Amino acid sequence: MIIRVNQRTLNPSEPLAEALGRPVSSLEGLTDHTVVAHWPGLDYFTPFDEQKIWTSAEWAEHLASPARQRPFVTSPNDGRRAIWHADVRLHPADRNLNGAEWSEIAHRIARTAGIQRPGDEQGCRWIAVQAQRGRLDLLANLIRSDGTWAAQPHRLLALVTAEGRRIEAELGLISPRPGGPDPDSAARFARRHAPQADVADAATQLAGLLGQLADENTGPLSTVRGLVEHAAHRLDRLPHPHAQGGARQLEWIARRLHGIQQDLDATAATLPATAPPAQARPTSPQCRAAAAPLPSGARLAR
Repeated sequence: MIIRVNQRTLNPSEPLAEALGRPVSSLEGLTDHTVVAHWPGLDYFTPFDEQKIWTSAEWAEHLASPARQRPFVTSPNDGRRAIWHADVRLHPADRNLNGAEWSEIAHRIARTAGIQRPGDEQGCRWIAVQAQRGRLDLLANLIRSDGTWAAQPHRLLALVTAEGRRIEAELGLISPRPGGPDPDSAARFARRHAPQADVADAATQLAGLLGQLADENTGPLSTVRGLVEHAAHRLDRLPHPHAQGGARQLEWIARRLHGIQQDLDATAATLPATAPPAQARPTSPQCRAAAAPLPSGARLAR
């Protein structure tokens, strides 16, 4: 499970369209199979005896309303971008989750992110959309019902990522954290098609290609990861909270790249190969971070 916190926006239509995988529409109704969770205060907008199905345009209007009602409320940094958006993506080999499981994930991420607090009746308007396979999107307006700006915790990405690790363990999902993919995931990928004699040469070539991509010394992913780690190190040295937050996000990106290298390496190992040359296996970001930092004007040599 990978959780990404996107940049805040002024209008919820664009992130909602991204969550749905299609444009926001005033004709398409979204049932509880799509909007799998929402803020508790929504019950006041839908009477018990009314089973109304809102369109995606109505959901967007509902999320945007607090900013229109209170146009002078700003963030602690005087920002007006109140629409918060995070997406949760499962590993491609994960099982299909049911609605209750998606709802549980949504509520736990919402609590961790500070957009929902137990017993808080004046909190943020938020919804969770599950419209694409293996993906969940949380959208919230950070202007609370009491007219204040929601206080989100420091190191937000680190906190929601840690909560994602706990959810993975409880639901038996595959984790992208450094340490290698699930032992059975590479085998599941390899068993998608039965091996045939007439494709043995092609499989051997693909195994070599995947090994080159995952190579720690000359592979393109290693080069990109090195640049990302270097940028994270430089940002972390700047005395500004936004810079340090950006550094944490870059560190997470580097770990994701490391996980991709490991997945490629594991997949290449399941394909038939004829004595390929020894490849340098992906080194964890922690090991590489131990190296001396590059001077500000230095270039990475690969």
